[in-house]
Amino acid sequence: MKKTLILGCAVAALAAAPAHSAELRIGFVTTTSGGAAIIGKQMVNAWKLGLEHEGWTKDGDKLGGVPTKIFYGDDQQKADVGRRVVDRMLKSDKVHLVAGIIWSNVLMAVQRPVIRARKGLLITNAGAAPMAGKSCSPYFVSTSWNNDQPPEAMGKLMTDEGVKSVYMLAPNYQAGKDMIAGFKRTYKGKIVGQTLFKLGQRDYQAEISKARASKADAVYIFAPGGMGIAFVKQWQSSGAAKDMKMYSVFTVDNLTLPAVGEAALGTYHTNYWNVSSDNPVNQKFLKEYAAKYKSLPSHYAAQTYDAPRLIAAAVKKIDGKINDRDSLNLMKAMRKVEFPSIRGDFKYNVNGIPIQNFYKREVVKGPDGKPMIKTTGVVLENAKDSYWEQCPKSRRH
Repeated sequence: MKKTLILGCAVAALAAAPAHSAELRIGFVTTTSGGAAIIGKQMVNAWKLGLEHEGWTKDGDKLGGVPTKIFYGDDQQKADVGRRVVDRMLKSDKVHLVAGIIWSNVLMAVQRPVIRARKGLLITNAGAAPMAGKSCSPYFVSTSWNNDQPPEAMGKLMTDEGVKSVYMLAPNYQAGKDMIAGFKRTYKGKIVGQTLFKLGQRDYQAEISKARASKADAVYIFAPGGMGIAFVKQWQSSGAAKDMKMYSVFTVDNLTLPAVGEAALGTYHTNYWNVSSDNPVNQKFLKEYAAKYKSLPSHYAAQTYDAPRLIAAAVKKIDGKINDRDSLNLMKAMRKVEFPSIRGDFKYNVNGIPIQNFYKREVVKGPDGKPMIKTTGVVLENAKDSYWEQCPKSRRH
């Protein structure tokens, strides 16, 4: 009887002990097909460069001192496809962590199965407001921002610069609505109208006509990737730029600028990334990305580059003890550890969103006469997102 009891206790203790893995398995999800692939390509490029700078180039190489295997998935810019990709990674590939994700609707579709499986979710772009507030989770960390933050900076910038009236444009999905809400929160002038257009739209003649007819001083638009390229070109060719200033978020960047060219001159935007920073990590990233991929990196690349460097630092912090059953310790470590970021030093808020600066950037002619993006000032310093206080205390870490 005594032997049976001892054996039973030993089995129970063994079952309760963490099942440490001999390798770290990461799933990276982005959009690599269709019109949005231009964003996904930059994210994959920067992800691989960050891995390389941490000593990982192929499956089996060590990341943070632990052999690591990477799985890739294309969400095709569709929430249901993203969900299927992530389900496969969780069930078949047995990943400890899902990283990447461009689109907020995809994020909202995949966050529940990842968190229910007690695995980590490291977002390198999407910033859906619920994940910062009521749906926050200790299994969630972002290397980007909450959707509302860049437009909050833009609203303040336009108010400070005396723009008295504005017409707003954004695609009709979660991020577009967040970009409108954030702008309204800080802009003190008159909003004369707004249009939510179809996600992925390429013809903006009707929207531009409405904006011009409104007689607003400026237009404010969120149109990432190919949408932004199409809009800025049509905005310039329509002659609207002569009557109204264009302020934007995630519309003009190093990703779209080569295609837009001089049509972007004289436009303004807000962004977390100070492209002019002399931070050594930032300078190394800029130089080596351009050399390796023959193009300038966008903010999509910059924030994604930070991700593998953050993972490596967190793995080291937990002494490589990767738990097969639960990734909570790894995710907690991410929020506390110092790592070589393109932003320099910054802190995480209790909901996993960075506390960081937001800058005014404008498109000017560079020394070679070609359009370039220049950082010209800080709009918000050490900014916290607007939802963190809605994050239940039981889910804060």
